[in-house]
Amino acid sequence: MESSTASFYTRKLWCIHKELIILLTPLVFLPLLFTLPEKEGKCLYVVVLMAMFWCTEALPLAVTAMLPVCLFPTLGILPSKTVCPQYFLETNFLFLSGLVMASSIEEWGLHRRIALKVLTIVGVKPAWLILGMMLTSSFLSMWLSNTATTAMMLPIANAILESLFGDLETLKKKSQSTVKLQSLPSIPSEKLMLSIDGADETEQSDMRTAEEIQTESAYQLKVWKGFLICIPYAASIGGTATLTGTAPNLILIGQLKSYFPDCDLINFGSWFAFAFPLMLLFLFLGWIWIAFLHGGLNTRLCFTQHDRRAKAEARAKALIDEDYRNLGPINFAEGAIAFFFVLFAVLLFTRDPKFVTGWSVFFKKGYVSDAVTGVIIVSALFFFPSQKPSLSWWFDPHASNTPYVPLLSWKKAQDSVPWNIILLLGGGFAMAKACEESGLASWIGGHLQPLAEVPPAAAVMLITAFLALFTEFASNTATIIIFLPVIAELAIRVSVNPLYFMIPATVGCSYAFMLPVSTPPNSIAFATGHLMVKDMVKTGFVMNILGILSVSLAMNTWGVAMFDLNVYPEWAHSINTSAVVTDVHLSPVQSLNATL
Repeated sequence: MESSTASFYTRKLWCIHKELIILLTPLVFLPLLFTLPEKEGKCLYVVVLMAMFWCTEALPLAVTAMLPVCLFPTLGILPSKTVCPQYFLETNFLFLSGLVMASSIEEWGLHRRIALKVLTIVGVKPAWLILGMMLTSSFLSMWLSNTATTAMMLPIANAILESLFGDLETLKKKSQSTVKLQSLPSIPSEKLMLSIDGADETEQSDMRTAEEIQTESAYQLKVWKGFLICIPYAASIGGTATLTGTAPNLILIGQLKSYFPDCDLINFGSWFAFAFPLMLLFLFLGWIWIAFLHGGLNTRLCFTQHDRRAKAEARAKALIDEDYRNLGPINFAEGAIAFFFVLFAVLLFTRDPKFVTGWSVFFKKGYVSDAVTGVIIVSALFFFPSQKPSLSWWFDPHASNTPYVPLLSWKKAQDSVPWNIILLLGGGFAMAKACEESGLASWIGGHLQPLAEVPPAAAVMLITAFLALFTEFASNTATIIIFLPVIAELAIRVSVNPLYFMIPATVGCSYAFMLPVSTPPNSIAFATGHLMVKDMVKTGFVMNILGILSVSLAMNTWGVAMFDLNVYPEWAHSINTSAVVTDVHLSPVQSLNATL
């Protein structure tokens, strides 16, 4: 009776747990206002409130992001005229331009053409198809949102899998004595576009033993899991390669400009030059692991065999080829979008890539940024025609006099842009500004001095691992907003180039692979019903380790060369001087670095 009563009240409490968090959190942390230095305590109070609300999602993420507008001025931390401009810095315009470009690509289906073309090139053996899926997903997520990329690629994967192995329900029945799976919902729209030829061949009489059928079915189900799990993982990896690919990258830029105004090392071009090789390295290691775990790595990769699998692979190849042919030749709108997309990427990359002279030297120094470049390109999408212009139209009395349709309408852009993420970015910038102005970051840094004894290379791995684990349970944007100011202050305290800690922290926030709730792409893949939590944990745990090792390698090789990470930079000296307090004792080597 007592247990049932406790269970009754537990369910009641769970129904109102978000409201309880909203009401109790301000009360629980109220002592911070009275036990810490006044301004630092007030700022920490707001940061803790926002961190709790972000991690529990007691309030919508965007609503929590707007709390600085009301709390910082009323608590005397920052005036509203300082807080409000943080919500639309130039970094937000760069993000917005990337989102608008992505919506135009989706509008005309260019992403689907790219995906199918890659799959026609890589081949149809499971390991090669997994590689093709990962390459396509990662490339698209460099420009589209990770969520949109996953949602687009999963139906294509589902149709290819059905051409390889037949209907999933039939496959389950063949292996029901050894494998138990939930049903994978079909996607009618994709099935209409991807017709499966030769399906009757799968219904032919099967002369194999029951054990052979079960073994083959178990293998096919394992491959099916590999297909579905590789897509969200590749989307998360690909988003790290460009500044606009994922929100944490933009948070890094915004907070660098707030903390270190003289630091101009990170822009679209320099980030891409660093992060793209890292993405390729991690993608290759991830492919090896996923293909190995899910049965794709075998002798069939190197030797041609003539068996049932070969026939199924031939049907899958015919399916992909036919679907690509059904797209027809590239039309004027697709060609125009492809042109602007390439121009967008090239101009952003070559503006000021640091290792060569960029085209920004033709303008007044410091006036043209990545945001300016992005907005110039995407503005053209709203007036450039989607149909090929024709001079004969002017002289043809029978021609239609309907207004021309541009490549992108504002309604489509407005519907496609996740404005809540833009508010989330703004909330992060406002929080970083408050941590700096109030002295909270410096105060926290003073309490991190024991970490000075950890070798910097080991600290990089620890930071990446910690944030990769934390972001399994919280939004990656919220995670980097909370921890990046602390990490920047830690670097200052130990006299290490701040980029040496801040870059791996930013990248590590995107490496959330172990749980369905970690990222929207993971949730979409899990919602198909074919993956179980243990599948994601088993695959994702090793993926996290591979990601941490890849980031550490990148930071200590080409990252050192690109950003001169072995030297404590001039742009951090003034910050370091103002932050150091009398109770901090640096080692002789660190003192020498700080004074050079």
